[in-house]
Amino acid sequence: MMRMTVLASGSKGNSAVIASSRTRILVDAGFSCRELMRRMKLVGEDPYALNAVIITHEHADHVAGLSVLARKLNIPVYFTEATHRAWVRQMTPRTTMGYKQWLEKTRAEKEARLEAQALAHQIATSSQEDRPDDHFFATDIDVDAIDATTDPEAALQAAAADDLCEDLPAETKSSVRDNPSYLPAVEYFEAGKRLCIGDIDVMPFTIPHDAADPCGFVFEGEGLRFGFATDLGYVPQNVKLALKKCDVLLLESNHDLEMLRDGPYPWSVKQRVLSRVGHLSNAAAAEFLTRDYDGGAHAIILAHLSESNNMPELARLAAEQALGNHPSLLGNRILLADQAAPMEPLVM
Repeated sequence: MMRMTVLASGSKGNSAVIASSRTRILVDAGFSCRELMRRMKLVGEDPYALNAVIITHEHADHVAGLSVLARKLNIPVYFTEATHRAWVRQMTPRTTMGYKQWLEKTRAEKEARLEAQALAHQIATSSQEDRPDDHFFATDIDVDAIDATTDPEAALQAAAADDLCEDLPAETKSSVRDNPSYLPAVEYFEAGKRLCIGDIDVMPFTIPHDAADPCGFVFEGEGLRFGFATDLGYVPQNVKLALKKCDVLLLESNHDLEMLRDGPYPWSVKQRVLSRVGHLSNAAAAEFLTRDYDGGAHAIILAHLSESNNMPELARLAAEQALGNHPSLLGNRILLADQAAPMEPLVM
């Protein structure tokens, strides 16, 4: 028996549990520790049964709660060496100020930016009857409300603030403040080299994304293969080969091209998302399913859907049309991972 439970997937945070009968691996930790544990409990996953965390890459929506979670559960974290180094740099305040002062400084900077944006928006729309969305003026930190694509620093700040409010032992809180990049154990892996975590074999493969050393994974156990590929600007040959013969395939379907081009992101962010080291569009995911997918999966999970630049209906329609071109593939189930709530466990 193998199980995949997607706890969250999208621009605000990503995490999933891959489990066999004896081993449980958390893939990424993109929300605060408190929120990740809450979501696990909602779907019957015991956080204290986790054996390890494995990280795809160091972006905030994949690592926001990592430090506190690993310490709380006292479990090892698997990275590539380059990803670990990038994460440590990201977590280490760039000045000699204390961690509390750093949090206060980043909070103040965030509030100042939002106030300036709100003022500019009011001026630009003063002749319009429509008022700005309520969230436009929000300055309180909400761990579920920050888009890490446009504001990764704020996403890390929100997770830290959420976890430091948790009922953690004083010693743990102090250690998080003093050394936010400390982990109880670190294990390195390399893309293209198989590793074992408990009774699950893991094959990491390189993906094209603007991070230090980003990876996707194929998890194998008990005769089953689960493929895991998000945060990739396109699907290169090595990824196509890695995702053959999967029983479950989790694949990015991040944005609708027209919605992204007309959407709220700054032009620089749009260029990044559209680049070959950005994110996979609905059309690109559909092209993979049409041309390169071997049809072996019992279920295809469309993941990392942007809330700003996509709609679940559009992602599903693109995938269904791609599979519809091959009548033999119509039995494949298409599921959509959600940002707001965990999926029911998919058990094979």
